[in-house]
Amino acid sequence: DKLFDATAPDAVDQLAAGMLSQLTPPWSRWFALAAGIDAAPQDREALSAELDRAAAILQSNMDRSNFAVEIHQCYLDLVTAGTATLMCEEAAPGEPTAFSFSAVPLSQVVLEESPGGQLDTTFRLSELTPARFRARFPDAMLGESEERHCRENNEASLSVLEAVMPEGSAYAYTAVLEKGLDGGGEPMVLAEGRFDTSPFITFRWLKAPGEVYGRSPVMKALPDIKTANKVVELVLKNASIAVTGIWQADDDGVLNPATIKLAPGTIIPKAVGSAGLTPLEAPGRFDVSQIVLDDLRAAIRRALLADKLGQINSPKMTATEVLERAAEMAR
Repeated sequence: DKLFDATAPDAVDQLAAGMLSQLTPPWSRWFALAAGIDAAPQDREALSAELDRAAAILQSNMDRSNFAVEIHQCYLDLVTAGTATLMCEEAAPGEPTAFSFSAVPLSQVVLEESPGGQLDTTFRLSELTPARFRARFPDAMLGESEERHCRENNEASLSVLEAVMPEGSAYAYTAVLEKGLDGGGEPMVLAEGRFDTSPFITFRWLKAPGEVYGRSPVMKALPDIKTANKVVELVLKNASIAVTGIWQADDDGVLNPATIKLAPGTIIPKAVGSAGLTPLEAPGRFDVSQIVLDDLRAAIRRALLADKLGQINSPKMTATEVLERAAEMAR
């Protein structure tokens, strides 16, 4: 109820969709497999056909998974908050794909940097229903009170804390039941294990020195976004005054302002010889708001890269200009 201007949300959607189509397009293979630099030239030639086959298998599994949906949600987080986290897991046996992806809301994770500057330590606190808890931790042994709550209330939630931390060349994983369904109880270890690589893939839009979380283009455009929102709010308030008007009347004891309705066809009685209702002229017009609003919206769209290629049906752009603008957008 406090949002009045939709320029920024529209530009965020366009930028996230543009990143999806440019970085990870679902309709084409956006990655390749190649032999390492230590391989001999003859070995590279021998491995190329096998690596192409492996890449095709990998692509088919990616196409059948939910990667396109989840990575788009990560791009929305990346553009808005500057940091996004994608979790990659193995799909359950019998599924048509080997992968299962999920975009982790930024409100659920706490990130830490390693001495090398990588985001390789992740803590995630999530609320799971009993059904989702059982599907994720089938071997977990709950206490008597938690088991009773699971049977009696399927809408309750359990707070589960998952931690992935580097340990040598691998990653240690620990899942802990932070608190039970009734909000009490002691923390309980649900699962432990090790991964060769972290299941959490975290990436940032822009990193400032000394900061763990990234900065986003929305943060850069936030002053213009808030100002444009306020200008639209003032325009709407001024429009409501322009439609209904501000009126004044003599206090003659006959006219009751509480019972007057300013609607078409309304008959308002007035005393003989009185002026009745007279409009109160506004001290000025609000035409300058449109000029200010156009500048603010243009600045927002420029900051969120929504105007780099202009309108598709514009006849004024040559092919060279399109290529130059695309190169500028990529830069």
